[in-house]
Amino acid sequence: MDIIEIREKFLKDEFETSFHAEKERYAEEISLSDIENVILNGEILEKYLDDPRGPSCLVLGFSSNRPIHIVCGYTATQWVRIITVYLPKLPKWVDERTRAKNGG
Repeated sequence: MDIIEIREKFLKDEFETSFHAEKERYAEEISLSDIENVILNGEILEKYLDDPRGPSCLVLGFSSNRPIHIVCGYTATQWVRIITVYLPKLPKWVDERTRAKNGG
């Protein structure tokens, strides 16, 4: 997965958000504009090429001075699927770039 391609598909409205991502978005108070800021200005932090559901990646970005993680993959039609969104924090994350040793 490539951040430029993800951004291009996002700008062309070739993306969808999973039900899980919507639930997490509301729980974490992450707005649609936050998601847009992260996708358009963020970076790929991790790639999951061997995910059984298909290749995916973790995008890190900031919106309203908050670090936000977005996990993206592709649909069967090659749209971007936003799998989940969350604020990186303990117990899984020490900071926005560092996983906790125990993994939460």
